[in-house]
Amino acid sequence: MADPISFSAALRERSSGAHSGSEHSGFMADLMQGKGTRDDYVALVVQHWFIYEALEAAAERMRLDPVASPFISDKLTRLPALEADLEFLIGPDWRESITPLPTTQRYVDRINAVGATWAGGFVAHHYTRYLGDLSGGLFIGRLMARQFGFETNGIGFYIFGDIADPKAFKEVYREQLDAAPWDAAEQERVIDEVLVAYQFNTDLFTDLAAAKAAQVA
Repeated sequence: MADPISFSAALRERSSGAHSGSEHSGFMADLMQGKGTRDDYVALVVQHWFIYEALEAAAERMRLDPVASPFISDKLTRLPALEADLEFLIGPDWRESITPLPTTQRYVDRINAVGATWAGGFVAHHYTRYLGDLSGGLFIGRLMARQFGFETNGIGFYIFGDIADPKAFKEVYREQLDAAPWDAAEQERVIDEVLVAYQFNTDLFTDLAAAKAAQVA
């Protein structure tokens, strides 16, 4: 009889299709293949700011939660880097010029809702964003630097200066997922919420493509 699959492995397996679908959406595929513009990249950074503002506010609320707290690390914090990137990309008045797209606002509302009362839901969104950032995100940062001539300014979001070994960090994170005190039903709820998070990401890329098309028209 085969050994039972770990929760973290089940989570990766069940969400791999959603992850791939999000990654290969038209807007993001164009950006990564050199078909996108600097403005496209800036539009993505803007939407990330709203998402991480919500996620990191939820992390502050969850710091004392016994289930959520092991996952929260200041080494992951992205908001200061995003704000520095936006100042470089847009200018010192960037806050006055940005607005969330419809999907971003729904995404933020969802993070705010689960991040207030449900540790498993918070972890689902935390996992989806940060482990993605420590995986494909590092590659995206290098790609954007090459395409747009950035050094570190403009891609600070993708630079985790306090994490020397992203692979080891992710392994510890997955061990924490396996150690979380969730029964089978709660594990299913967490996996479902990860799929919700991936869908928000896919829908956001659709929104970004539509906003770009509207500007061109």
